[in-house]
Amino acid sequence: MKEILLCKYGEIVLKGANRKSFEDMLGREMKKRASAYGNFDIYRAQSTIYVEPKDDEADMDGMFEAASKVFGIVAIARAAVCEKNMEAISRTAKEYVPQFLAGKKTFKVESKRSDKAFALDSMEISREIGGDILEACPHIRVDVHHPDVIVKVEIREFGAYISAGQFKGAGGMPVGSNGKGLLLLSGGIDSPVAGWMLAKRGVRLDAIHFESFPYTSERAREKVLELAQIVSEYAGDIFVHVVSLTHIQEELVKACEEDYFTLLLRRYMMTIAEKVAREKGCAALITGESLGQVASQTMQALGVTDAAVNLPVFRPCIGMDKEEIVTIARKIGTFETSIQPYEDCCTVFTPRHPRTKPELEKVLVQENKLDFNALVEEAMGTLYTVHIKAEY
Repeated sequence: MKEILLCKYGEIVLKGANRKSFEDMLGREMKKRASAYGNFDIYRAQSTIYVEPKDDEADMDGMFEAASKVFGIVAIARAAVCEKNMEAISRTAKEYVPQFLAGKKTFKVESKRSDKAFALDSMEISREIGGDILEACPHIRVDVHHPDVIVKVEIREFGAYISAGQFKGAGGMPVGSNGKGLLLLSGGIDSPVAGWMLAKRGVRLDAIHFESFPYTSERAREKVLELAQIVSEYAGDIFVHVVSLTHIQEELVKACEEDYFTLLLRRYMMTIAEKVAREKGCAALITGESLGQVASQTMQALGVTDAAVNLPVFRPCIGMDKEEIVTIARKIGTFETSIQPYEDCCTVFTPRHPRTKPELEKVLVQENKLDFNALVEEAMGTLYTVHIKAEY
């Protein structure tokens, strides 16, 4: 019996005249990921990408898992393929569907007849196949309102497809369809989630990580690269640009009032990030900040840090509480790495009483005690880049 994957896309269908470019982008991403799991024929029709194994060596389980992480796909189903006649559909349903009904109590059949030349209409197909399944699985009953399993019969251009159970895809838009952004990636819980959320909206990611060796360790840097590796399973390859803030932090401690340290450091980070973003062709900065979560994330503090840059700053977590962010971190697999106890640069020289309602004018007075531009250029000279290759 021939089995394929049916990967259905969502909001791409609303793109009008631009739809084909989005479909092409999604198709290329599927083909790239499929190459790791064997020989597949990938084609599209009727808002669906078909993933068809060319031989018995193709890894359908691995391809299913890979497809579930492709942004732009909203639903995935494994389906048996047969000829477009009721005899073949009935035979295939009896052979293929029972494995998915083991341990279940109820089911229903939904049919879709895209090929209007087919002799029976959707209701007639559902009634016929429902009877066949009841004959093959006498332990189960029909429930049209709240079934445990929905069996789908689709009469399409290339044949008839029978599936039992549809799985939710990653959703969103194809990566790269909405430009490129630079993620400020720390070792915490929030920033990987923020990157994942923007990648889901079609943004291709570069990342910047700030280290403060010897106050931060090599293991802390490795932790961040591990987080980038996990996010890359969804977002594709990520270039992580690493910059040292050690000298800047040491100079802040010498020259500035303690309660301004965090704000001043954030302004340095945003300025450096903007320079890297422009060099790398990124149109926005992305951070994991959530309003009011810590002292540097009050409305006034965010206004002070934003004043240091001209690029848009995207904060997808801004209205979320920690529990909501943690839920996503667990879902995408970054949580366990994020909670490893390795310090990041923001935990170095943390003020005892940071300013929560800063005034920009007073912050600038402190900032002007140092040669801001010279320190930024010096930090830029420490930049090096690590290419995180997505492992599908």
